[in-house]
Amino acid sequence: MIIQAVKFRKDGFYTQPFAFGGEEGTDRFDHNIRYRGSLQNYLIDTGDEVILVDTGLPAGTPEEQPDETSAAYTGRDICSYMDALAALGYRPEQVTKILLTHRHSDHSGELRSFPRAKIYVNADELSAAELQGIGNIVPVAFTDGPYYNFPESQKICDGITFIRAKGHTNGNSIIIVENDGLFYMFHGDITYVDEAMYADKLSVVYDDLPAARETQNRVREFIRNHPTVYCGTHTPQGYENLEAKRVMDLDHPVETVFPEVDFTARESSGKYVCSICGYVYDPAEHDGVAFDELPDDWKCPRCRQPKEKFNRA
Repeated sequence: MIIQAVKFRKDGFYTQPFAFGGEEGTDRFDHNIRYRGSLQNYLIDTGDEVILVDTGLPAGTPEEQPDETSAAYTGRDICSYMDALAALGYRPEQVTKILLTHRHSDHSGELRSFPRAKIYVNADELSAAELQGIGNIVPVAFTDGPYYNFPESQKICDGITFIRAKGHTNGNSIIIVENDGLFYMFHGDITYVDEAMYADKLSVVYDDLPAARETQNRVREFIRNHPTVYCGTHTPQGYENLEAKRVMDLDHPVETVFPEVDFTARESSGKYVCSICGYVYDPAEHDGVAFDELPDDWKCPRCRQPKEKFNRA
């Protein structure tokens, strides 16, 4: 089995209040502490099948332009998701299955580029705008009972299990791959950065806070009892853990490497991008109404996050 990261953005960041403040509030944490950010999804080549965990941002999603007030920044483009897949030596027609952790477009953005693949999606996510009009979706109902301490699971194939993990979204899921004595946990956004899992903190992005806490408790219990390689989407530690086959030890955190952040302003397009779900606000599609003219209580039409989660593009 070969497991690789599909890397398409780098040099982003997530502030401590964003990554840690879900339960205690953002005021308890330091906005000037920023953790490294990136964007990558994952590919599993079993020898018989090529399976993707999530499918990146849609092609053409503009880069964000963060400033000192930005809570989160997904980073600058390395290349498009599809080009990143090609760089690993794979073509879309080789992909047999896609396992979606959740609906947000930095995870679901290129699903339509894989019409031959079966797309496994938690049935609770099927009404999401990002998934409409896609005909090759396989709803997952989690009929295979418990997987260790997780109550609901679905076996995808030998060694690969799809697990219900409600909280970040109502249809959030985890994928665990067992290989050579290790458990590779592809978790979407249970945490945005590994530092939050070590500190046992929840991010400010969730559909259901009590469920997010329950899921994180189960994840931490699993990590304590199984040699787990923790593979996230939004931090370089995700692929660093994978490439080093580094087992997470909750009592001995990996030393934090803080990012170097460049806030040099570039010419703005007038568009704004949600740093949570990738939604692009384009004034041309909203009767010319500039983002700054939107009411203070306006929220992202997809993930319902407030204006402060958007960055200029």
